[in-house]
Amino acid sequence: MLRITDQISIEDWEITEQFVRASGPGGQNVNKVSSAVELRFEAERSPSLPEPVKRRLRRLAGRRWTKDGAVVLQVSEERSQARNREIARERLAELVRKALVAPKRRIPTKVSANQKRKRVEAKKARSEVKEGRGWER
Repeated sequence: MLRITDQISIEDWEITEQFVRASGPGGQNVNKVSSAVELRFEAERSPSLPEPVKRRLRRLAGRRWTKDGAVVLQVSEERSQARNREIARERLAELVRKALVAPKRRIPTKVSANQKRKRVEAKKARSEVKEGRGWER
């Protein structure tokens, strides 16, 4: 079980992990040891996440969100399979925590009459400065 907050936790059956060979440098080790982890969380079908959180998670996940509603994270930073697994789980937890925070509703503001007046006066003053630059004909 992966604990996100005191109220929300992700059960082990919702997460599948697949170990694959990592790419890049590493010599003989990289060619024969499957140390990279591909973590898949079935977010769309998860009973532990409320609907608004799922929508925010989908937006935050971006390309990591699949068509069938799963979040796929790939980690191959460490040589240790166990450490890569920990990192992937930490990243998933962090992503879900970010999705739990509801964005503040933006309250549209209006430009005050005083600010509009000041802007027009500044434009007039600038215009007069530029007008005074011309040479007489």
